[in-house]
Parts: sequence; structure tokens; C-alpha cells
Amino acid sequence: MDKKIAVHLADGFEEIEAISIIDVLRRAGLNVVTVSVTGKLEVNGAHQIKVLADKLFESIDYSDVYMIVLPGGMPGASNLNAHEGLKQKIRTFVTENKQLAAICAAPLVLGNLGILDGKQAVCYPGFESHLKGANILQVPVVDSGNVITGRGPGAAIQFALKIVEKLVSEEKAELLASQMLVK
Repeated sequence: MDKKIAVHLADGFEEIEAISIIDVLRRAGLNVVTVSVTGKLEVNGAHQIKVLADKLFESIDYSDVYMIVLPGGMPGASNLNAHEGLKQKIRTFVTENKQLAAICAAPLVLGNLGILDGKQAVCYPGFESHLKGANILQVPVVDSGNVITGRGPGAAIQFALKIVEKLVSEEKAELLASQMLVK
């Protein structure tokens, strides 16, 4: 599949979310590239699991990226939110009506940019104040136009399957769910 998905990693990312999402999307045949926003390829997770990203933020050509994905975790989400280059790319994606996805605390990045205004969204409990203008739901995953949000680690596989459903097909998402014994 030619739709490139860039999963962004900052120090303090939630490992369950990042790795589950990468795994499920690759099982679906999607072209996933992991992107470090730290200036180095090795990124430290919230629980001290080190991951080697595919690319540095500075070396990615976003013209062929179809979706930006933001795993949560703390301080990972705050570190993503502090990255001005990433926030500029997200603004460009909104202008170009490209896809965005954020889970756990990471929807705060989208909320702080005003992207969730008028959309349905979810986040990890306690981060609702960052989702400016959003209609906040209490469900695991929400698809609202060009933005998918998820609540937290326990929803990571559902979140990834929602991306598969949106970018590939509902049938592919159901097949993967069945193969992974989800539900």
C-alpha cells in the first residue's frame, strides 16, 4: 500500500501505544515509518524501553506522508507538543485535509492547535481541558473527519484497527482483529 504513515516518537512515549500501532498497521500492509523528534534515532519510552526510529524528523519528506500518528505517554505527549516543526507539519496536514491520529495524552497537541474544535474526540482522563472546542466522548476510539483519537494504552489496538479501517477497509480491520483474537 502506498499510503505512508509517519508515527512520531518523542522521549517518554507510551510504548504499548507506539508499538501496537506500528505492528497492526504493518500487518495491514501499510507503509509505516517511525520518526524521532529527538534529534537522534534512539528514543526512550516512558517505561525505559528504547526504540530505534526509522528516520529523524529533519530527514522526512512529508509530501508523500498521508497520515501523522502521535502516540501518547508522558512526558512524550508534552515533548511532541513542544516540537515546533511537528506542529507546523500538523497545521499543513489540516490545510491539505490529510489524516491525523493521536492517542492517550497526545490529542493535547491537536487540541492546543485548535484542530479539534467542533470535532468529536477522546483522550486520557485528565487531559480534556486541552481539547479546545471538542465534543469529548467517553469511548475508546473516535473517528471524526480527518482526525482519529484514542483514550489510552488499553485502546491502542482498537485505535490502530480504526486507522486500518479508514485507510484500507473495514474488512481488513475485521480480518486483522480476528487473526489477533481481538474482541
